[in-house]
Amino acid sequence: MSWLTGLPIWMQTAGLLVLSNIFMTFAWYGHLKNLNHKPWIIAALVSWGIALFEYLLQVPANRIGATQFSLAQLKIMQEVITLAVFVPFAIFYMQQPIKLDYLWAGLCLLGAVYFIFRST
Repeated sequence: MSWLTGLPIWMQTAGLLVLSNIFMTFAWYGHLKNLNHKPWIIAALVSWGIALFEYLLQVPANRIGATQFSLAQLKIMQEVITLAVFVPFAIFYMQQPIKLDYLWAGLCLLGAVYFIFRST
């Protein structure tokens, strides 16, 4: 992933984690829309195939991020990105209603970001 090397570490890490989380979200939940009429083993195998791409992005993201961030900081970053990817996925792709709880969850995660990054 040499094309990333010119970017700051936080941007490389966050960008790869966003892409990773897109694959993760489809692997975990996409089958509920697209494969709900198929046997669960088919959905599991398809999800596993999608998850491979998640890991191909997530592993380098965490290795790059670990050069600058603590393990706890990487985890909180990943959780914030997960919610940022999941909410649009749930609303636009899965056609779920917008919930105020998404806002509250996001605010809680912003608090987590503050506390985990405040000492750096």
